[in-house]
Amino acid sequence: MPVLSHIKPEPTVRRTPTSRHRSRVFMGCSVLALAALLAACGRSDPSAAAAAPGGGMPAPEVGVITVAPGDVGLTNELPGRLEASRVAQVRARAAGILQERLFREGSEVKAGQSLFRIDAAPYTAALQSAQASLARSQANLTQATALAERYAPLVKENAISQQEYASAVAAQKQAEADVAAGRAAVQTASINLGYARVTAPISGRIGRALVTEGALVGQGEATPLAVIQQINPMYVNFTQSAAEVYQLRKAMEAGQLKGAGGEAASVQVVLEDGSVYERPGRLLFSDLTVDSTTGQITLRAEIPNPKGTLLPGLYVRVRLEQAKAGNAIALPQQAVTRSAQGDTVSVVGADGKVAQRKVRVGGQQDGRWVIVDGLKAGEQVMVDGFQKLQMMPPGTPVKAVPWQQPGTGATAAPAAPGASS
Repeated sequence: MPVLSHIKPEPTVRRTPTSRHRSRVFMGCSVLALAALLAACGRSDPSAAAAAPGGGMPAPEVGVITVAPGDVGLTNELPGRLEASRVAQVRARAAGILQERLFREGSEVKAGQSLFRIDAAPYTAALQSAQASLARSQANLTQATALAERYAPLVKENAISQQEYASAVAAQKQAEADVAAGRAAVQTASINLGYARVTAPISGRIGRALVTEGALVGQGEATPLAVIQQINPMYVNFTQSAAEVYQLRKAMEAGQLKGAGGEAASVQVVLEDGSVYERPGRLLFSDLTVDSTTGQITLRAEIPNPKGTLLPGLYVRVRLEQAKAGNAIALPQQAVTRSAQGDTVSVVGADGKVAQRKVRVGGQQDGRWVIVDGLKAGEQVMVDGFQKLQMMPPGTPVKAVPWQQPGTGATAAPAAPGASS
């Protein structure tokens, strides 16, 4: 193994007291310079630290609506069901074989329009027989009348007996009765013959045919053939709690609410997809009795349906404005917290702090809650921004901005009670 004797070790550098002192002085100066730099940065923007509590965070923006009391309609949304204004069952009143259907299923028909044709041969024969009987009766009447007229002068001259004259007059009267009976028989036969052609009793939309050609109908009973429904206008039947009706009338008698006005209250139909039917209707009547099993009162409204959009049997929601609340305001539903302890809203004060306020809800209008008590004119009610406050300490000031309706990009106008949402 070779000996590395030729490698010389590096000379050891020994630090003198003077070099150690210089190093410590340099490190101290660096620390002081860094501290001075940090202090200068801290004093560079004094307004940022005082912008808002919580370590310099800006005040959160919340959407508000300015309270402007006024007359607001109280709208109730009630469940209802549509039905045709007129319904007629087309039945066979003449017995026989159905020979022909004269309409297109699902089409519009007019009153008096022919719908079915039943075999009329037996009824034609019956009419002809009745007409022949009438002709025979009329001939007998002519003969009896002539005999009575010929006997009239003879009985005055005692050429014939009173008995013979009385018999001639009686025969004339009987012949007149036979003619009347014959005419009635002809009319009956004509009616039965007319029943062989089934016509529409009302105008409307006819459904499917309930029988087909070749079927025997009207044998023993009036066989249903089809159904006609008049769907313009439509009726909508809906129910309301008797307790709500009583409270509404009591509030109006006390002057807390006003009548909606008009002879017939206006109603709107809300379809299953949430859309509002384009044509408003009018309230026709409310039932005078209360259902003993449900405690509900039945109401009926009439809805125009010229395009046939509404169909019988469809379940809908009915919006009915029954009264108006004075000195009230309509707020979006998200602005009101409803619980068993009561209804509350968040009010933004002049200092920017949010406070809870108890209110009284009197009803709704177009999806908004109608507040009848608990708010004053000019106050700002918080509508949006609740999630921002959940991350802030209690009592954090906020910045109130006008609330914008979702999807419109337009600022909600203040002092607009009852505005549509």
